[in-house]
Parts: sequence; C-alpha cells; structure tokens
Amino acid sequence: MLVDDEPLAAARLRVALDKMDDVEVVGSASDGEEAGRQIAQLDPDMVLLDIQMPEVSGMELAHRLADAPRRPELVFVTAFNDFAMEAFNVDAVDYLLKPVSFDRLRMAIDRVRRRRALPDPDAFVRADPAGTDRGDGGQAGYDDGIWVPGRGGAVRVPIEAIDRIEAARDYVLLNTATKCYILRARMTEIEQRIDPKIMIRIHRSHMVRIDSVVGIERPGKGVLRLLLNDGATLQVGSNFQSNVVRALRL
Repeated sequence: MLVDDEPLAAARLRVALDKMDDVEVVGSASDGEEAGRQIAQLDPDMVLLDIQMPEVSGMELAHRLADAPRRPELVFVTAFNDFAMEAFNVDAVDYLLKPVSFDRLRMAIDRVRRRRALPDPDAFVRADPAGTDRGDGGQAGYDDGIWVPGRGGAVRVPIEAIDRIEAARDYVLLNTATKCYILRARMTEIEQRIDPKIMIRIHRSHMVRIDSVVGIERPGKGVLRLLLNDGATLQVGSNFQSNVVRALRL
C-alpha cells in the first residue's frame, strides 16, 4: 500500500511497483487518517509510508499501528535528517530517500519478503531495556556488535549480521538481511570500531562485510564495483581501491 500526500511521488512509486511481477498495489492514501482505515480493511503486507502529511503524519500512524495484532511491515519514504530520531522508535524495516531508485525499492521489498518468511526475523538482536549504548569487545578490541536505539530501549546488532553500512548525513544505516537500523554516528567512528578483516571501507559513504561480496564488476578503466548478497551494487571509491583489492585478494 502507498501512503503519500504528494501525487507525483506516489505516481513514481506506483510506476516502479507496476514493473515488478511479484508485487500488487492494493490501495493508496494521501493522509494518515485515511491510510489507517484502509490498512485495517485491506491488511497489506507492506506499507510505503511518507512522513510529512496533513492531519495525521506518517510517524503518528506508525505509532498507532505499533501494537496492532497484524501490523504491516513499514518502509518510510522520507529524509533521514529530519526524522531519524523519531524513526528509532517505530520498528520500520527500511528507510528510503526520495527520489527512490528502482533498485533501492526492490531491495526494500526483498527485505520485507525475507522478514515475513521467518518465524522471528529479529532473533539475532538482543533487547536492552536500559538503552545502554555500548559495544562488546571482540578481537584486538574491536566490537562484536553495535547497540542502536530501538523501541523501548536499545538493540544489539551483531557485526556478523551486518551486510553493509551506509552514511546518511549525520547518521549511519546498518543494513541486515531483514532490517535497516539507524544510528547517529559518523562513518569514520564506526570504521574504527569494526575489525577490517570482517568489514572494509569501500567509499566515503559505504562499508561492506567482506563475506557479503558475491561478485566484482570492472565496467571501465579504473572503475570497480562490488555486487553484494542483498542485491546492492556499490562503486568503490578511487581512494579505497587498493585496500579493497588487497582485502578481497583480487
């Protein structure tokens, strides 16, 4: 289901979704109040949800749905800088920046599909009601996991569960197979906490787990792209190519 008060943004999403044979758009709404009624009636698996809307905002709707017996998976379509702190508390599966690319939308849908196929998609994280933001010591003092704010406290995301990390202005996104977690931090700070034998910096905006790389592309002279197991294709920055070649033993 699509929820957006901007007709052009909603139309763009619908065009992209219509190209996916395994996806059906069951409804749409332009405000949170109408969206709530349609969600109760249509019972969608997934809702692509804008945040800034008249009357009831997308964030308020997400809070209303938090304790619903059959809450759909929520994917925000928004700007991280303005709403990331609020988004910590509503258990959204993913966060997409407008304008949304087809590949990024496909990855969000695949993530939702993987979640719905598992009896407990968040089993690999541990809740910490006290909300203590700490890391566990690993090899050579590196962290085994990263604590991030969550609904009612904090959750620990193991490093081994993170496929890639991307910078989003003042935040970083920890991408796992079933969810995207947001943490207010700089990429340089996160890089220093993680063993470079496990995850490597490939760009000023990206880190990847070495084991998540499933393919290499060389589309042109001096250009290197990595294919990841979640479907992402990331270009390696020129300043990071030598480290990537060495880490992947190319």
